[in-house]
Amino acid sequence: MNPVGLLFLLFLLIPLVEIYFLIQVGNVIGAIPTIALVVFTALLGAMLLRFQGWVTLQRARLTLAQGQMPAIEMFEGVLLVLAGALLLTPGFFTDTIGFLLLIPPLRKSIIRWFLKKTDIRGGPPGGSPGSPRSGPYTIDGEYHRDDD
Repeated sequence: MNPVGLLFLLFLLIPLVEIYFLIQVGNVIGAIPTIALVVFTALLGAMLLRFQGWVTLQRARLTLAQGQMPAIEMFEGVLLVLAGALLLTPGFFTDTIGFLLLIPPLRKSIIRWFLKKTDIRGGPPGGSPGSPRSGPYTIDGEYHRDDD
């Protein structure tokens, strides 16, 4: 399925699932407690997200101070932004996914799976696709300024 079709399907199905769960929970505990629960999960998620973001930022700074690229921390930041968006979206389904993304071991396994699946750390130019990088490499080139 193409990405546009998948996004359309997600934008159609997720609100339907959210409405279903909101109606079911509302039938069991009432409308006002359901709204209060949705607001509470958003506030709790925002507080947890702030803490997780701060911890991730500190690890990124430590990694940079050691002279390394904070790649894992950058991917964690992306997942934390996604978690924040899901937690601020009213509903129980998106809150559940958002809270799951706040669990550091789960987040790290998602990142490891993504890196393994996409092979982002590919080899140097001209090498075979998927071959591991043997170390730093230099690309020679020349340049000139056109604005002079």
